[in-house]
Amino acid sequence: MSLKFFDKLSQNFIELLNDKDDFNVIFEVENKEKSFTAHSNVLKYRSSYFRKELENIQPNEKNIKIITKPSISSEIFDVILKYVYGGIVNLEKAETGFIFDLMLMANEFELLELSRKIEIILIEDKASWLKTHFSFVYRSIFVKENFKDLENFCNDIIVKYPNLIFESSDFTFLPESALVSLLKRDDLQMKEVEIWDYVIKWGITQNPTLPTNLGDWTEENFLTLKTTLQQCLPHIRYFHIIHIEIYDKIRPYKKILDKQLWEDIKQHLAAPDRTIKSIILPARSVLNTELPPRATEPFSTIISEDHAAEISSWIDRKTDTYSTTNIPYKFELILRGTKDGFAPQTFWNICHGHAYTIVVAKVKGTDEILGSYNPLAWDNTLDGNNKWMETKDSFIFSLKNGNIQNSILSRVKVTKNAILNVGKNNQKRFGPYFGYGFKISSWIDRKTDTYSTTNIPYKFELILRGTKDGFAPQTFWNICHGHAYTIVVAKVKGTDEILGSYNPLAWDNTLDGNNKWMETKDSFIFSLKNGNIQNSILSRVKVTKNAILNVGKNNQKRFGPYFGYGFSLYSEESNFNLDCLSFCNNLYDRYEKRVKTSSDRFSIDNYEVFKVIRKS
Repeated sequence: MSLKFFDKLSQNFIELLNDKDDFNVIFEVENKEKSFTAHSNVLKYRSSYFRKELENIQPNEKNIKIITKPSISSEIFDVILKYVYGGIVNLEKAETGFIFDLMLMANEFELLELSRKIEIILIEDKASWLKTHFSFVYRSIFVKENFKDLENFCNDIIVKYPNLIFESSDFTFLPESALVSLLKRDDLQMKEVEIWDYVIKWGITQNPTLPTNLGDWTEENFLTLKTTLQQCLPHIRYFHIIHIEIYDKIRPYKKILDKQLWEDIKQHLAAPDRTIKSIILPARSVLNTELPPRATEPFSTIISEDHAAEISSWIDRKTDTYSTTNIPYKFELILRGTKDGFAPQTFWNICHGHAYTIVVAKVKGTDEILGSYNPLAWDNTLDGNNKWMETKDSFIFSLKNGNIQNSILSRVKVTKNAILNVGKNNQKRFGPYFGYGFKISSWIDRKTDTYSTTNIPYKFELILRGTKDGFAPQTFWNICHGHAYTIVVAKVKGTDEILGSYNPLAWDNTLDGNNKWMETKDSFIFSLKNGNIQNSILSRVKVTKNAILNVGKNNQKRFGPYFGYGFSLYSEESNFNLDCLSFCNNLYDRYEKRVKTSSDRFSIDNYEVFKVIRKS
């Protein structure tokens, strides 16, 4: 008879993990901002990866070995360690993106029992998320050898829905080996000429210095593209592309093909029965089985069913989020940028007359998903000026996704200016509209009149957002270093106040010693009308030699942007979002006037930094 007492054993080992008196290993994670203690004997016998790591590290003077993993999050590593010690992983409230990242890290640490179990959970319970983030998933697992079930899952989808890869916003980030693997498949359900178009798109994107206009290409440019695509081109089924498509699509890029291949293509078009020297690959096969109805495809390539449930709850003003099995609305796609194009006029042409619409957008190069809800009908028939629509039910939002930990809902406050229907003359430039860029642009140019929304001479390029990049002051200096012509805007916690500042000079995070004042006559601070705040306030610099403070390295964990006491973000907790220590008291009158109604210190809900770029 065998008695097993694993629960108590697990509990005792978790207690050992939490014992800080007898450890001999320290893990440093999140760029050394977080640390964990552990015991080498436990690590070595639970993971061959940790065994090899520990064998290659010399202990310090206290006989402690330090392992640095700067790219792993503390939340994921905490779960990893608790699994190593106690064999327990609680995923009940975990986001699917977190679970996927946990699987990748478990695989990296050679915890195959954990990674394989999570792989099964994702396939069986999180298929919707895998499809919505298909390209990301495929890129992440393709180069690994231990995710065969996920590879099979993805390959089965690719056969039927290649658009999940080719039409995804991050298709051009696909590794070459993954793209070649797709091109080799005889069962890829896509027209050959469309495959060619995507291959060309992928190749050009890998070489951003190539001229935009094909007519400007040199022989060297074509050679560059040919070299980039040398592993892809042999797998195109050229001899199954019709004459007109060869002429329109292949011929402009004939210089990237071998001369013999191009001659054979032309001969095959003219005399298909004649023998040629090039290899003729078989045509891609059409599946005999009937494809599932379109309803089985993911309804969106940006948002998941979990996101749809959350948005539906906001529409109904529910405090609790609908479950994915109880969503009261159907989300019917009427426009997709990768299918219909990204021209603003397309938005007005397709969305005209539609009410109760959700717009979602994936921000390039980030995990951010932004969006808005309009219960009113879009109208593209306005001949004259733009026209504000009034509603109390519209809202804007950002969705939790990847590194974005929390969704943000922002309901309309100024109901008479909720949504802008844009006049015909402006529909080639403006899509769904909101923002304060026109007022700040006028201040930069010292105009007494505000620019119209159709005549803003600048574009505002986001370089930092608190909810995405974090609220640590050091993050501001790390990201904004070297950037000039920047706007900082911050939402004061618990009020309608939006405060901000403009710096025409470059931020500098390299000062080893004391802080250093920057001199300029063009900086200003401001507050914007919003909700109960009826008027915007502009305050230009008065004491130009003390306009903006570049903070020394020793102070960058507390001080963020600092505009002569007129507008300063500050935190002793290294988090602008926590302690109420930021200030706008305009001490010493270095700026014309105070821009905040109260001199009390404050914390912020969010802040953003934009680079201001003059439009060409």
